[in-house]
Amino acid sequence: MAERVTTVRKTYKYKLDPTLEQEQLLETTLYRCRTLYNGALEQRRVWWGRGEGKSATYYQQASELPDMKSACPEFAEVHSQVLQDVLKRLDKAFQAFFRRIKAGETPGYPRYHSFTYPQYGAGATLDGSILTLSKIGRVRLRLHRPLEGTPKTVTIRREADGWYACISCENVPTQPTPFTGRETGIDVGLKVFLVTAHGLVVKNPQHFRTSERRLAKADKAVARCQKGSTGRCKALARRAKAHQKVKRQRADFHHKVALQLVGENDVIYLEDLQVANLRRRPAPKPDGNGGYLPNGAKRKAGLNKSISDAGWARFRTILEYKAAWAGKRVEALPPAYTSQDCSGCGERVPKSLSVRTHVCPSCGLVLDRDENAAINILRAGQARQALT
Repeated sequence: MAERVTTVRKTYKYKLDPTLEQEQLLETTLYRCRTLYNGALEQRRVWWGRGEGKSATYYQQASELPDMKSACPEFAEVHSQVLQDVLKRLDKAFQAFFRRIKAGETPGYPRYHSFTYPQYGAGATLDGSILTLSKIGRVRLRLHRPLEGTPKTVTIRREADGWYACISCENVPTQPTPFTGRETGIDVGLKVFLVTAHGLVVKNPQHFRTSERRLAKADKAVARCQKGSTGRCKALARRAKAHQKVKRQRADFHHKVALQLVGENDVIYLEDLQVANLRRRPAPKPDGNGGYLPNGAKRKAGLNKSISDAGWARFRTILEYKAAWAGKRVEALPPAYTSQDCSGCGERVPKSLSVRTHVCPSCGLVLDRDENAAINILRAGQARQALT
């Protein structure tokens, strides 16, 4: 029986209705935060090159903020804790950069689309439908649902259709649902989105694939415009909204599927997939003449697009959150051989990814490849649970 969780941390997202002046202040604040982020990143890179593998720390850079405000008075117009949070984000991004290099993944830094007030009440407070932001003012907010728990941080984010406030709260009481006494395993895929151990098949809607022509049309409209023109700005906004629609369609699908699974099961077992590794292109190989052989990038580009379109990692996050909210549990298991082993007799039957039907030569079991994997995942989860 799954253990009930009484409280969770939850983020409430609200649309902002700023005035033209407030919107300009939000844009300016975001621009200055991005400028600080890029400048501090460049400082870390320079220090890393000069310091024989040593870089600036968060505390070193934060101690320079007062001097920076004196030299650049415009940064004094941004709340001090917002600037400190920019450097904290950079410190996390820098650590993640080296962690990805060590793991053999593609390194990079996140784009900057938001800024955060790290302490609710010190720079950001909510009074009814009015959100007061230090250095910006009282901004109207669409309070479509009440805030629960204890507010901790407020993040202001710019999206394609406007500005949003994300208020993170802790000690939010959960809403447990009745136990069903049922457990299941799920196997995600591309042909179908997922299959459960009990035979439930959820089709893959392929939101990006179905919208490719519309998105390509938006890309062409941007390419036809002259850089810096008003028309290009409008075309960029239309393209951003088109991508936002696809993102929201995918999120809505994930939420509905997760809600169904959590409502029908007490424990859900799934594979602990490293999605970033699945999407990683193979390293090029030397051809012996000073060049490199083709690395299969074109062959794998379509597969990468399909994996990104499915959004397995995001779905797992949503499923775990909804399970905790309902007092249920999600367990991740090693994915090795779940598709190869026979769920009937345990015989290992090697098969390529293109073979979609499991046929066991030992016991004669004929079953869909994904359903066979889902049954193996369920049994592996139950076996591990029995040992604890």
